[in-house]
Amino acid sequence: MTSISKRKEESHLVNGGVKQSTWSKAFNSNAVWEEKDEFLDVIYWLRQIIAIILGVMWGVAPLKGFLGIAIFCIINAGVLYVYFSSFQQIDEEEYGGTWELTKEGFMTSFALFLVVWIIFYTALHFD
Repeated sequence: MTSISKRKEESHLVNGGVKQSTWSKAFNSNAVWEEKDEFLDVIYWLRQIIAIILGVMWGVAPLKGFLGIAIFCIINAGVLYVYFSSFQQIDEEEYGGTWELTKEGFMTSFALFLVVWIIFYTALHFD
């Protein structure tokens, strides 16, 4: 029996056949994801949350330039990589490999980060 089918079987036994919500699975280590799109949605929205938080932090702390962008990229990719490889322990190959999961929703989160960063920086550090 494969580890995925074991995890699904254990999930049904633990939950008594009750379907967990997406967000409860997102914060539950080693959750079973029956639908690939559901896990990809969680990755996408976690990236957006990280983008907003980092955008506000970068705007409040007068961080400028390439350094701010580089640190955002490293934190954003790093946090999500640790999330899906260590916390959720999913099989990356089911989702097209590590690179596919790492870039899922990255550009939209980058755009959101820039907008939030610019708005907060402009509002708080005008000259």
